[in-house]
Amino acid sequence: MLGLRAARRLALARAGLLKPEWTGLPARARGSGARARAAAHAVIRRFGYLQLDTVSIAGARSHVLVLLARLEGLDPALGEALLAPGEPLFEYWGHEASWIPLELYPALGWRRRAFRDHPWWGDVMGRYPKETRELRARIRAEGALRSIDMEGRGSRGWWDLKAARKVAAALWSSGELAIAERRHFQRSFDLTERVIPEPVRGQRMSKARAFEVLLLRSLSGHGWASASTLAATFRLRRQGPEIRSALERLRRRGEIEAVALEHPEGRPTPGWIRPADRELAERLSSVRPRADRGVLLSPFDPLLWDRARVQRLFGFDQVLEIFKPAAQRVYGYYCLPVLAGERLVARVDLKAEVKSGRLRVLSRHYEGDDPPRPARPADAAAVDSALARYAEAVGLEPDLRALATGKRNT
Repeated sequence: MLGLRAARRLALARAGLLKPEWTGLPARARGSGARARAAAHAVIRRFGYLQLDTVSIAGARSHVLVLLARLEGLDPALGEALLAPGEPLFEYWGHEASWIPLELYPALGWRRRAFRDHPWWGDVMGRYPKETRELRARIRAEGALRSIDMEGRGSRGWWDLKAARKVAAALWSSGELAIAERRHFQRSFDLTERVIPEPVRGQRMSKARAFEVLLLRSLSGHGWASASTLAATFRLRRQGPEIRSALERLRRRGEIEAVALEHPEGRPTPGWIRPADRELAERLSSVRPRADRGVLLSPFDPLLWDRARVQRLFGFDQVLEIFKPAAQRVYGYYCLPVLAGERLVARVDLKAEVKSGRLRVLSRHYEGDDPPRPARPADAAAVDSALARYAEAVGLEPDLRALATGKRNT
């Protein structure tokens, strides 16, 4: 049986959100040089993916926020430019569209085969054979092609894209094309043989072995996790028998252990852990983590996307209200939770005003403030320091007046 406190601290350690002595990851990465780039890659390898997202209202997109939360001093511009020729990453469907360590390319071969028909649009290449031939020929002759440069752009968003861009997405999902790089978040499509090195591209991995590799990498980022969390990490939908078989093979080999998580008021939750992580959890259970200054987390942070897991480990209701009408939002459009030590103490909704150089606090909510009450001094200080650290990273002046009022909404 694993205690909640031990599991929570282990989750933070494996997520790279405790001291380096517990995480095995760097906590600083000054600027954008080779050391900073290597530190960013180390974070991505830990999880096996860095989820991409387009929303930048807070001053940085989610993939940059994830890195900034772990690597103090990192240049945010580096977080946008990690995918480049020669880097040990590729872009593909991981948890969602993600940057993924190159060593996992063979482990997603089964998905590329499954996506010969596009996961949303079906047999795109069959419906548009002429456009498919023309796009293949153009990229082969001209080299990498940006999506923005493709003819026939849609007028009403992704679901109205014209054939050329749909075909490019289908060829990428099936593995015939790869993303060579991103500039200003724009993808460049090229032939896979010109992007993925041949020694990696030539490796073949069975689906059974691929599931073992992906499940182990999932546990690497989580520490302890239920089977459902492990399945969701790399979106192994409708693969129950294969997942159970892979977990059992890993258990028999001693690479993982079946360990239940205690529940204060109900039945323990079955789950899995690596032996080394169980030892780490035991050590962490008796060592109190430092009272952290506070750090902002992306709503898509690897620690947060599994809402049930966050509630179980932290007692925190992680909600995303982007798709709700404004009048129905409780916390705000793009709320960033604030982590202090081992507690999620608050959430803030931010808006970057680049022209004026300000980072506005649109709303701020502390945990346990219903009914509203003055914030605990330590929690207020954590929010102040988290906001100051983030504002400095993105080069904006924090609007501390809103924080000083003690209001929940501004």
